[in-house]
This record gives sequence, C-alpha cells and structure tokens, in this order.
Amino acid sequence: MGGADTFFTSANGPTTEGGSLPKNGGGNITWSHVQVERIDRWRLMRQRGGVVWFTGLSGSGKSTLATGLDARLHILRRASFVLDGDNLRHGLCRDLGFSSSDRTENIRRAGEVGCLMAEAGLIVICSLISPFTADRQLVRESCEKRNVSFLEIYVNAPLAVCEHRDPKGLYRKARQGQIPGFTGIDSPYEAPESPDLELRTDLNSLDECLESVSRLVLNANAYDEGV
Repeated sequence: MGGADTFFTSANGPTTEGGSLPKNGGGNITWSHVQVERIDRWRLMRQRGGVVWFTGLSGSGKSTLATGLDARLHILRRASFVLDGDNLRHGLCRDLGFSSSDRTENIRRAGEVGCLMAEAGLIVICSLISPFTADRQLVRESCEKRNVSFLEIYVNAPLAVCEHRDPKGLYRKARQGQIPGFTGIDSPYEAPESPDLELRTDLNSLDECLESVSRLVLNANAYDEGV
C-alpha cells in the first residue's frame, strides 16, 4: 500500500497500540521543516511572538488579568490569544485528572501549544495555577530553546484572600472534602522565587496590575527588524 501504511508500521518492531507512538517515535519521527521562517511570520504581524504565563492560586485573579491583558493588546492592534487552564481541560487536556503526574502533563501540553502559537507570531497568554516550580521551568526552557520569550507572572494573593473571594466555590468544596488534592488546601503551591513580574492583587487595583503587565509584555514583544 501507500506511504501512510509504511508510516504506521515500524521496521524495527510491532505497530504501536491505540494510535499512540513510543517515546522516540520508533525511529520513524523526524522534524518537518517549513518554507516560511518564524522571522517572516513575525515581520508580517509586526510583533515578536511570546508566552506570558500567569501562575497563582485559584481565586488570585489570573483569569481576570489574562482576559484583561488580551483585551488591552487587542485595542493596541496586537495579536494575542488566551489559553485558560479550565478551558483546556474541556478539550486538549480533558483526559487528565489532578494527580501530580497529570498536572505535570497538563502544563507540558499547555506550554507546547503556547510556544507553537508564539512561533506563529501570537502573544500567548496562559492562565494556569501551575503549582510546581519544575513544571513551569520546563515550559520556560522549552520556549528559550526556540528563542521564544517567556514571561512568568506571579499573581500573588494570600490564601485567605483567595478563599474569601472563592469565585467558583471550589475552596468551600475542598474544605468539605469534596475536592481532594486542591492546591493551597491539601496540595502545595510552590511560589515563584524570581518571577518576571509579581502582581499583588490584594493590594493593587485591576487597572494598576494591568498597566504593569501590559508595559512588560509590550516591551518584551516589541517588533524589531533585527529580530
């Protein structure tokens, strides 16, 4: 038969189960190069692509800031897109739970998608609790390997404030034992030690926080012919 059949059958072993591929692709996976270079995509869009990563406890204000930043960039005619953790779990990550390994995979997927979209020229705004330092670092390293800017934004509000806000009623359910392994209650959150920006949403207004992060993002993703 044609090439499609030979693609799925390894000369070195049996075909993979369930349509999945082994970790190294069975020796059949190579990187496919495109004709349009990243710099040409960025030149077309008049901006550098990049990943803006909002991390913080549930209720800290990540989603509000992410959508607010997206709206500001749109007004300024900058191409951006929000990858929200909850939204991703409706599709791309719907097969994942909330174990430590599943959370790591959730962040890996979001980071890879974000980096690919940034290479296409978008400013990708990711809003995920992403509680573990090592997972966030892997996303940063993945972006940096591809020369894509990565900004870690720590949305910092004390647990008591987040729990008082409790916009989705999740803390109440966690305290009642209905949500085991909830970050901040019975699962840890590892705060960034050196974020690119820390936003204290308990001390500063939404407009003040948006002004700070907008300034940082616009500077990091400014277009330059020498990029």
